[in-house]
Amino acid sequence: MPKPHTPSPANRLRLDYRAEARRLGDPPTPIIDAHSHINGAKAARIYREARELFGVSLTFSMTQIQEVEAVREALDGTVRFIAVPNYMDADRKRAMTTGFLENIERFHEVGSRIVKFWAAPRKRDYADEMGVDPQELALESEWSIRAMELATSLNMMLMAHIGDPDTWFATKYTDASRYGSKLQQYEPFERLLDRFNVPWLAAHMGGWPEDLAFLDALLSRHDNLHLDTSATKWMVRELSKHSRDDLIAFLTKWKGRILFGSDIVTLDAHLEPGEGPRGMGAQASSRDEAFDLYASRYWALRTLFETDYEGESPIADPDLTMVSPGEYNEMSAPRLLGKSLPEEILQDIYHDAAINLFKRVGAIDGCCAHTSNC
Repeated sequence: MPKPHTPSPANRLRLDYRAEARRLGDPPTPIIDAHSHINGAKAARIYREARELFGVSLTFSMTQIQEVEAVREALDGTVRFIAVPNYMDADRKRAMTTGFLENIERFHEVGSRIVKFWAAPRKRDYADEMGVDPQELALESEWSIRAMELATSLNMMLMAHIGDPDTWFATKYTDASRYGSKLQQYEPFERLLDRFNVPWLAAHMGGWPEDLAFLDALLSRHDNLHLDTSATKWMVRELSKHSRDDLIAFLTKWKGRILFGSDIVTLDAHLEPGEGPRGMGAQASSRDEAFDLYASRYWALRTLFETDYEGESPIADPDLTMVSPGEYNEMSAPRLLGKSLPEEILQDIYHDAAINLFKRVGAIDGCCAHTSNC
């Protein structure tokens, strides 16, 4: 298949991702993606092709509750769901309060055993848009605690997005009186890790892939904490900066507590042409662009973890422009420096850590993560 003629943010290097998947070959074990957002039946089928090409056999997804059955069918059952609020609800205050409690119960009924709490600093902006006090949406707010209590009463584990990239604190979050420092984001999180002594999964390498020493200390203090590798652009940019020896030492020490995740978002809007900004739908506007968008994330993560590739990422990273607008443009990308991780580490990150964690909460039975009966 010929290379695409026009570079795109998901394929700046005009790669043929199907050929690249063949070149990478099978991973050392079927991959479990512990962090994604799969929505739209049509988009989910395109995602399924990309997933299968890169050796991903089971997906954990923050799918909107109204799309659960369509996504389950599109992925032939090889998907597990993570409970989230209904962000599409016109009444956003209800969605984050009583509606979230209702959603947790509805997700539990369809087999979900994980509840996600979004606690990014920009939730303060989200609160302003809703016209509520930001403390009403804080991680330790009354409604968040009620949701955690409900989830744990249903034997569900907890998941959280805590920190955002250092690049954002250098640009978007410079008003510390409003957003707090990056370190301050972790103070309520650590109190909740102690209060709710159930398994927790902290998204995006705990929100601080820039600082392995911080993550090492955080994991040392909380033996119920696990991390995932989601947010591909962020991981490529920051994990590439660590030496291979340092990253291997970290992953070896915390074997069993680091899970593979991509943060891939799929929407049927990705398949439709359109003019102007359309939120996440602006990332793609055709079936081919949607495929590249989804495949690019798996290509980048597997290339980072499995190979000795040294070169630019094929995925444009707008954080570079945000920090240094005179040096970069919207199509600029960071260096991707492959770490050629040992096979035993790949086995654990790709598969075993997820099996052992999710088996504990009944999200999977541990028998065979590559089948719909698992």
